[in-house]
Formats: sequence, structure tokens, C-alpha cells
Amino acid sequence: MVMLKGFEKEVEVNGRKHKVKVIDGSAKLQKTKSGRILLKISVTAEVDGIRDDYMITFRRKGKTDVGYTYAKADAPGGREADAERYSILIKALTDKEPKVYRLKDGRIMIVFNELRHFARYRELAKNILMWIIVV
Repeated sequence: MVMLKGFEKEVEVNGRKHKVKVIDGSAKLQKTKSGRILLKISVTAEVDGIRDDYMITFRRKGKTDVGYTYAKADAPGGREADAERYSILIKALTDKEPKVYRLKDGRIMIVFNELRHFARYRELAKNILMWIIVV
């Protein structure tokens, strides 16, 4: 297993190289009002020198684990820049790029279906496994 805290990597996204440095990370289970159990992965990281807190929520859709988040409008550079930093972070951590959707209402949704790639990190593995068993 790999430690998430202190993880550093340089990745290429959209033909440009980017540097990622993880400061901290965790995973927790959260029960919704409707009784559904979600997995929340949070990572504090610097992406190209910009430090932020990144949150990805996983839910079960059929037999698939779907991770999603929305780019923040108040992030440095706005939604587009935030979506790009999410893509860079996810690729650095998993070696896979997420899908990015621009919604009609102006929001940007980032979707990632490869939960197993996050399970290699010591700080996340226990709660990922627990979530897979419970859900």
C-alpha cells in the first residue's frame, strides 16, 4: 500500500505537464436521509501550486460505483480551472482521467468510475473496503 499523505507526482493532461503534491486525505461513510450510504473521499492537495480541498462522492448505481463532484465557481480561476485541477489530481492518484461534463445550468460535473484505483492508498483503503461490503 502507498501512503497518500506526502504523495507527489507529475502528470500530463491536455498536452501539458502538471505537478501534484498531496498534503492529506481520508475516506468516510455517510448515510443520507433516504438511507443510502455514500463514500466520501477528501484530499487536500496542491495542484500546480494551488492548494485546495477536493471531495469526491461515490454512490452505487446498479452494480457500478460512480464517483462524482462538481467544480466550484469560487475556486481560484473559476469552475473551468477547478475542473482541470480535479482532472489532474485524479489522474495523478489513479493514472486514469475522469470524464468532465458541462451541464446546461453552467455547472461542471467530474465523473470517475474507478474506485478500486483509490484503494491502494493506506488512508483510504479501510473505509473503501467497508463501503464495498456494506453497500
